[in-house]
Order: sequence, then C-alpha cells, then structure tokens
Amino acid sequence: MVAQNGKFAVVLLSGGLDSMVAGGLAREAGYRVLALTIDYNQRHRVELRAAAKVATALNAMSHIVLPLDLTAFGGSALTADIEVPKGGVGDEIPVTYVPARNTIFLSLTLGLAEVASASDIYIGVNALDYSGYPDCRPEFIDAFQKMATLATKAGVEGHPIRINTPLQFMTKADIVREAHRLGLDAGLSWSCYDPTPDNKHCGLCDSCRLRSKGFEEAGLPDPTFYATRPGKA
Repeated sequence: MVAQNGKFAVVLLSGGLDSMVAGGLAREAGYRVLALTIDYNQRHRVELRAAAKVATALNAMSHIVLPLDLTAFGGSALTADIEVPKGGVGDEIPVTYVPARNTIFLSLTLGLAEVASASDIYIGVNALDYSGYPDCRPEFIDAFQKMATLATKAGVEGHPIRINTPLQFMTKADIVREAHRLGLDAGLSWSCYDPTPDNKHCGLCDSCRLRSKGFEEAGLPDPTFYATRPGKA
C-alpha cells in the first residue's frame, strides 16, 4: 500500500487481536506503520512474541519493543503475584486492570510519534466487549487528545497528533470480522492473561472468554488453542 502523502502512524501494538486490527486499519488507510510494543514485564509475556509476528504481518517499517518494568509498581494481576480471575466477566473493574496503563503507554507513543513526525497514533481500545477498564472509554481518549495537543511542539504549532481509536464502538465479533476482511491471520495474535506452561490460552480468563465469544458471534473459525474450552463471557 502506498503511503498517504508519505505520512506515518505509530501503532501501539500489544500483540493482541484488537491492536492487530487497529494496525491493519492504519495500513489500509494508507499510513506507513511504526509499531511500538511496551514490555512491561507482564505475566503473559508470550504476547511480546505475538507482537513481533503481527508487526511483520503489518509490514511495519520498524518495531520498537520498549522495556518498562511495571512490576516495580505492581497493583495488578498482570504485574504482581495476584491470581488472574477465571469466573467470567463481572461488573467491577477487574484486578487485571494495570493502573494508568493506557495513560502511560499513550504518553510514550506520543513521544515516539512526535520524534518520528508521525501525524497519527492508532490504539485498539474498545468500549463495548471489554473487561471494564476505565482507560478504554471514549471520555479518556478525548481527554488525552486534548492533553496531547497542549503538551507537544506539534500541537502548539498547529499540527496536533491525532489519536485514532477505530475499534472504539465495535463488538468483539465486529473486530473478528474486520481481521478477516483485512486478510489478517488472527492466529498470530495473543489474548490470554494467564498462559499455560505450554503457551496455550487458558480459556477461562476474561480475555479468553471475550475472544472466544467474538469468533463464535462472528461465525468464523477460532484459530486459538485453548487449554480449557471457554465458557460464556
């Protein structure tokens, strides 16, 4: 795909299905992709390998893996010795929420975007089929966009870096269909918060349940290897 007027987009690439599709949509829009993955010493480190595969599939110009050890803070089942819930998606903010993660990650992404003269950032946040994280809501993204415009040289000079959230109001089934439409191999992506020792999706954490539900509702085959057949989300 020829770049849109030579423009670049930084894609915050976790290795998950949502970030993969966000990257695919950036590429479809004509942007040359710079992929940024944050290695925050997360429990599910297998997603870092998935991110490398996804970056290759997206034909990313470069893929930066930035170390940022959030286990020094803890406070989450993904960064501390806290059990990952396996009982299904509830109404409370789950313990898998990493405090201020998207604020931290988007700030780093914004810095890279400004250095790279990228006009856009793509992030795969979603406010419908998700685990209830506060930093996935449109109100948060709107607030961060305002802050980004105020906080950067690009913004002050009248060229604010745009925060794109193309998956914001999609269901997980919609996202699965988009991956299929874009010709992306969803099997390269990783969702599970608590992988088994042989690197299978556990099938019981919130993320596994939502992933499985998405494929089922989309009517498309699920390429994921689950240790346990996922229950209802």
